[in-house]
Amino acid sequence: MDKLLYGCIGRKLTHSYSVAVHAELAGYDYKLIPLEPGELDGFMREKNWNGINVTIPYKRDVMPYLDYIDPVAEDIGAVNTVVNRGGKLYGYNTDIYGLTALIRKTGVEVAGKKVLITGTGGTSRTAVKAVSLLCAREFYRVGRNGTDGALTYDEALSEHADAQVIINCTPLGMFPDLIGQTPLDIDRFENLEGVIDAVYNPLRSALVLKAQAKGIKASGGLYMLVMQAVEAVRHFTGEDIPLQDCERAYHNVLLSKQNTVLIGMPACGKTTVGKLLAQKTGREFIDTDDLIEQSEGRKISEIFAREGEEYFRNKETEIIKSLINKTGAVIATGGGSVLRRENVDALKANGRLYFLDRPLESLVPTQSRPLSSDRESMERKYRERYPVYTSVADVHLKTGDIAEETVRKITEDS
Repeated sequence: MDKLLYGCIGRKLTHSYSVAVHAELAGYDYKLIPLEPGELDGFMREKNWNGINVTIPYKRDVMPYLDYIDPVAEDIGAVNTVVNRGGKLYGYNTDIYGLTALIRKTGVEVAGKKVLITGTGGTSRTAVKAVSLLCAREFYRVGRNGTDGALTYDEALSEHADAQVIINCTPLGMFPDLIGQTPLDIDRFENLEGVIDAVYNPLRSALVLKAQAKGIKASGGLYMLVMQAVEAVRHFTGEDIPLQDCERAYHNVLLSKQNTVLIGMPACGKTTVGKLLAQKTGREFIDTDDLIEQSEGRKISEIFAREGEEYFRNKETEIIKSLINKTGAVIATGGGSVLRRENVDALKANGRLYFLDRPLESLVPTQSRPLSSDRESMERKYRERYPVYTSVADVHLKTGDIAEETVRKITEDS
């Protein structure tokens, strides 16, 4: 095998955005190297690489192979960055840099607070160090078995339901197998002020979505991924990256992965705007109503007439959930798609929701929209749905008859 310049090792890496991140930050050759446990020893002893990042489950396993471990990484007990310098391996923990940057960017106040850290692996050890540096009043690790000094989940709920910050360092919620799962039921924590999730794929995990729906400050781990990579690049190349370039890299990766989701009443222009936006940005355009008709082999009006609304809504949910792993697309939705919370969560996992708020007098009823086929039904649905649109939207856009103007507003927001 040719010598590897830089890359990331882990057991399952199909979820990883690291290649895109390092391309933005440094542009060198960077590859994903999935390894089974039996392959780790040979890889580390061969040393046929310049530098690697290390992810689940090898952040502790690589440590015996290292000639030098940075004191911070030694203290944490986990290494996620290894540099090969003339055959000697140097280990660092750059996750600590990324996690503290994410906490600050999210605006979660840790100082003087009680913090629960879910998970017992290398990332949870990093979180312990981070909240200690940020002057948390007290903090506890939580694991399934309560080993290695950690609480069990039952103990966390019964003894520490007054926790103010939760940091998830488990893979629960991660694409593809664990998506939708959460380590804790945050409804049990009445004093909760902030949620940080190291999971970055999807961009907003189920844990983050639930916290945000409750008005709690919360963020997924993409910014952590970018900022830990910034520190890794410094170890790999010896070069510092200016903060504005770090923020640009984060924005570019986020934009490339995040869907633009258009919601609103029938006839508000979602399809027209979506197609124009996709054409302008070179992104894929998806219309959920079109997908339903393709799947059923008949028009929506016919589905309603023969099967009824409940059948249609179930099909709509099925289609929307099938898009939960879609990234970087423009998605136009049906007028009633956001009436179900499960649809909203699926769309928000990797999407930013734009409510196209066109004046009621500009909405034209048509027979192709069974629930808004006349002026009276259109006005009734408008009044019923308007509060839902405004509550679930990430961005509320007042729109008119000029689709290009709406496209411009969305582009500027991006």
